[in-house]
Amino acid sequence: MHIGCHLSSTGGFLAMGETALSIGADTFQFFTRNPRGGAAKPFDKADAEALNAFMDAHAFAPILAHAPYTLNACAADPSLRQYAQDVMKDDLFRMDHFPHAMYNFHPGSHVKQGVEVGVELISLHLNNILHKDLKTKVLLETMAGKGSEVGRTFEELRAIIDRVELDEKIGVCLDTCHVFDGGYDIVNRLDDVLDEFDKVIGLRRLCAIHLNDSKNPMGSHKDRHEVIGGGFIGLDALVDVVNHPSLKGLPFYLETPNELPGYAAEIALMRSKER
Repeated sequence: MHIGCHLSSTGGFLAMGETALSIGADTFQFFTRNPRGGAAKPFDKADAEALNAFMDAHAFAPILAHAPYTLNACAADPSLRQYAQDVMKDDLFRMDHFPHAMYNFHPGSHVKQGVEVGVELISLHLNNILHKDLKTKVLLETMAGKGSEVGRTFEELRAIIDRVELDEKIGVCLDTCHVFDGGYDIVNRLDDVLDEFDKVIGLRRLCAIHLNDSKNPMGSHKDRHEVIGGGFIGLDALVDVVNHPSLKGLPFYLETPNELPGYAAEIALMRSKER
């Protein structure tokens, strides 16, 4: 099982790798910059190379960068859409220094423009950024559907992918809390949900799993993560997720409300449940 958690990037790239290893992880996720906005700190190529060597030495799975929450590719304000393009271009330049790395982002909120407009703007955003030499896989995240979020249904994600010219550069990150809050019953009907994903999007595009419990019942559209086994999804269902034949080879990233000791305990717990 490849499993990690969300780590602070304050100490640099190598420090994140060392922290991940110290808590039993063999991958990790991090924000490319302050999640609430702002410029990224200067890129340290030597630190990136040190992390690459460290990950090679310890057989790490691909790391996952997470775009800031302020990146809204389908904002109504053109200046906000330009900001989203500038941030993603810069982030992808940085991430291309890490072989096999992935970059995850929330598709965006259409802000009363409607889902169809949102889909068009997100795909335009990607078409303006993706290029044939890009090494980093860009992941659309499944969303809970709060407010005017685009990406609550598999069909909405598929509609974006269908409009992306270099669609081979696009994958999906499935968030267990989000899909559950979005109305997909991964507790009682995991096989059916994954069959539906395969029919609509294709399991070949599923590249990563955000492994989270949920503070709210299925279909709540709330997007409030809970510790593993502490919410409405429950430990048994999440154990089924990490052991499902279609998922068990993927990297899992915890985004539960924890500090490092809590993450270490959850990583050990999930590893103990591997079949």
